Amino acid sequence: MDKVIYLVNHGEAEGFTAQDSLTAEGILHGSELAQFLEHYPIERVITSPLMRARQTANEIGDKLGIHIEEDSRLAERQMSSQVFDDWLVKVEDTFLDLNLSYEDGETSNDAMQRVCDVVDELPDNSHTVLVTHSLLLVLLMRCFNDRIGFEEWQAIKHPDVYEIRLTDTGAQITRLWENE
Repeated sequence: MDKVIYLVNHGEAEGFTAQDSLTAEGILHGSELAQFLEHYPIERVITSPLMRARQTANEIGDKLGIHIEEDSRLAERQMSSQVFDDWLVKVEDTFLDLNLSYEDGETSNDAMQRVCDVVDELPDNSHTVLVTHSLLLVLLMRCFNDRIGFEEWQAIKHPDVYEIRLTDTGAQITRLWENE
């Protein structure tokens, strides 16, 4: 079993709602990502349905000549319906207790399960781009390395690219995007 997944965090966005678009700089990031990824043997591009991720994926798909697929399981993790003054503390707590949930929110374990299901369904010997959001991206990496958590989430950029290489002997995670 060899699977290569290129995890892409969307470019800079105007906000955090499902309808928020990329900023002008975020659109430029999408173009830069597409140019960067054209050197990899990518066969599929699957994106979150949220606007900022779709716009990023469209730039990549257009450049690579690949039809974009949408999967709601790649949408950002819903932490809560509430707005917290101590939001960063709340995020950190969900990495310390993977079963913690807030009002109308999803646990880290639940989010990890849905995103890992996407990866499990990818065929062997495939090279796939998954365009998603920072919390879910880090939780997916945590599926393969339980030491990944809050600090890694804080280090995620907009945009960012990580490679997960899955083999019979395990998973190797590498950050590919170095532009800042």
